[in-house]
Amino acid sequence: MADFVDHVVLHIKAGDGGNGCASIHREKFKPLGGPDGGNGGRGGDVILEVDPNTSTLLEYHHRPHRRGGNGKQGMGSNRDGANGEDVVLPVPNGTVVKDAGTGEVLVDLVGAGTRYVAAQGGFGGLGNAALANAKRKAPGFALLGEPGDEAEIVLELKTVADVALVGFPNAGKSSLIASLSAARPKIADYPFTTLIPNLGVVTAGETVFTVADVPGLIPGASEGRGLGHEFLRHVERCSTIVHVLDCATIEPGRDPVTDFEVIEAELAAYGSLQDRPRLVALNKVDVPDGRDLADIVTPMLEERGLRVFEISAASHEGLRPLAYAMAEMVAAARAQAPVEEPTRLVIRPRQLGETGFAVRRIDENRFQVTGEKPERWIRQTDFSNDEAVGYLADRLERLGVEEQLIKAGATAGAEVIIGPMEGGYVFDWQPSQGTEATMGPRGSDARLG
Repeated sequence: MADFVDHVVLHIKAGDGGNGCASIHREKFKPLGGPDGGNGGRGGDVILEVDPNTSTLLEYHHRPHRRGGNGKQGMGSNRDGANGEDVVLPVPNGTVVKDAGTGEVLVDLVGAGTRYVAAQGGFGGLGNAALANAKRKAPGFALLGEPGDEAEIVLELKTVADVALVGFPNAGKSSLIASLSAARPKIADYPFTTLIPNLGVVTAGETVFTVADVPGLIPGASEGRGLGHEFLRHVERCSTIVHVLDCATIEPGRDPVTDFEVIEAELAAYGSLQDRPRLVALNKVDVPDGRDLADIVTPMLEERGLRVFEISAASHEGLRPLAYAMAEMVAAARAQAPVEEPTRLVIRPRQLGETGFAVRRIDENRFQVTGEKPERWIRQTDFSNDEAVGYLADRLERLGVEEQLIKAGATAGAEVIIGPMEGGYVFDWQPSQGTEATMGPRGSDARLG
């Protein structure tokens, strides 16, 4: 069973808000106690949080559906409903969140403790105590809670490391990490031993940096062959690339220079990695003929402007100079990088018009109203209660919806859709309904009688 997953599709649903309560205070000898219905509780959010102790998305591979808790309904005696419980989902450092439908990057989560509200819980409905005013002293209705956000997102992990080790399978990348650091990856004498990116922390002088082993690169990796296409994304955040070349391979048609050119072609095909500084580590010089081959190809690689190190991960020969060279490049990259500031997530509200809504004429006698406020008010309305429907009409009139419908050419009896064409609320529009109603029995509205 796999123990490392770096790409998942997550289905999330925030909690729904609780309904408000319509209640009248009742006490002996106090017949006019007034409204005392409490507000509904807010639905719980679905939150992604960077956790340093989490290194894989495996948990969401097995359980891809997550939802926040629903808010509780308000109660009499001015008691508000409890808020729904937030669901906090720990994710590894370096997780990119995308919209599953459009592929748009929503946020790049880097830095321990960074949080992103992936789905916001619905607001609780107001109780009749909060809706009371000078004209409507004892409302016989309350607002419904709003549904929480629902979304399908993609979580994609890009390892946060300073140095990426790239090379053919069995070139000795895992052995090199094990020799340079305290990491203990799986090591064996057959290809594709490494099935997940390995990380190791290396100290060279005063510089401490992280090294990542990117497994499975072979010709065609960028097009889906082998394992490389699954893990090339883990190179993106690294500031330095180290080619680990096998000087002891016995495979026909392979040599260090050819291997270097093949891996470079795959990195170029993947894109966005051309500007990273390179080092070359000619590995396995302790093997017979390995050193002779290294001596032959070193000048050929140096002619390309590369710094070349002859090493043996097994005997630790040449590792110290290589580690210091990597540290030098990492330090230079860090010095050129802008000063890191705490991650600040910028919330950009959706742009609405000046009026906050729009009216569109569909055909001769059909009109559509869209906008955050009208659509939200529709969701809050209990259409089984005439007084609540009248309250909605008053709100829409004050917002200017009726005026815009008249300007668009709507007449009495026109079909008006509030919200999307599929799933929106449809009603026959009567201009007179926008006038304030005189108060009648609780739960009723004279305009709808």
